[in-house]
Amino acid sequence: MAEICCGVVNESDPSVPRELSSRAARRRRMEIRRFKFVGGVATPPESGCCKRQKTEAAPSPVPSPRECENAVDSSGSEERKGAGGESATSSESAVLGHCPKYGMSSVCGRRREMEDAVSIHPSFFQRKPQIPGNLHFFGVYDGHGCSHVAMSCKDRMHGLLAEELGRGEVEPSEWKEVMERSFLRMDMEVVGGENNSTVVVHCRCEKQTPDCDAVGSTAVVAVVGHDKIVVANCGDSRAVLCRNGKPVPLSSDHKPDRPDELQRIQAAGGRVIFWDGPRVLGVLAMSRAIGDNYLKPFVSSEPEVTVTYRSPDDECLILASDGLWDVVSNSMACDIARMCLRGHAPGAPLTDAGGDCGPDKACSDAAILLTKLALARHSTDNVSVVVVDLRRDT
Repeated sequence: MAEICCGVVNESDPSVPRELSSRAARRRRMEIRRFKFVGGVATPPESGCCKRQKTEAAPSPVPSPRECENAVDSSGSEERKGAGGESATSSESAVLGHCPKYGMSSVCGRRREMEDAVSIHPSFFQRKPQIPGNLHFFGVYDGHGCSHVAMSCKDRMHGLLAEELGRGEVEPSEWKEVMERSFLRMDMEVVGGENNSTVVVHCRCEKQTPDCDAVGSTAVVAVVGHDKIVVANCGDSRAVLCRNGKPVPLSSDHKPDRPDELQRIQAAGGRVIFWDGPRVLGVLAMSRAIGDNYLKPFVSSEPEVTVTYRSPDDECLILASDGLWDVVSNSMACDIARMCLRGHAPGAPLTDAGGDCGPDKACSDAAILLTKLALARHSTDNVSVVVVDLRRDT
């Protein structure tokens, strides 16, 4: 019985019927043929082309990590590719542009309320395929009277600028007009004009209204591209470029006693009164700002714009509110930022970020150290600092 179950039958045994022996033999021959047929398909002759054709017709459904990285590159998304991305070739880097590392610090300091806001948007605007590199947005806003104008600028300014840029490729001579239109639209929104319903108020004060006439904010905005840095400034926040160890101011503070600003205010029928420093009508310590509807036209929202072409000697860009610049010079700020960046390779990948374009430890250390220095020097204002690493990864 055991022999029959195992399929082993002795045909010479007279106790086994001949019919059963024949059936078992046929079944065994069929199994042998079936095995040989399957094996023949699996192992065709080496000279044949069946295996090669099958591989081309049915590729693996799971892409390799290298293929995934190339797919990200071809899509034009630059936030996924840092300056130190190992998978990008030199030609791909030229197309995508250098995505800078950055760090920021923003503290209330000795003020009762935090009225500063910082806005950072890498690759906020993707340029046309034939033009290399995306554009990266950095902004610092120093509010006064309340924080909601600064917060509105943080939420909306980069979007308004992207809309203006989307109208067509901008030439260097046209950046001034683009920035002026963006700042004007932002000013109209916060004083209750264009698209006022889109302003989202995040402030924690009792007013909770975006159209208060006595609230405003400075704005210093930097757009970093692969070949140039465009800075628009309205107020007394500041942008400073560190180039070859030397500070290069990219903006000029709008103080009421600045000769050209004083002349503009007086020509509009206003006055500058010295009350704990020069102030417009004895109230506002800056001559340009977004908001402050009750002080118009003496306080203007029109920015001053500079276009600076990048150089291999560029090391970093510092944007900060006057809480830093009131107590720290441009030269000292550059020296501290360079000291923090020294010893760190351009675009060196982070353990947490994996080399993606984004926050960098060296830049964050520089921003934090500058903030601590301002507080140690008894700055009485909110302090917000952004440091952008501009060194080329060559």
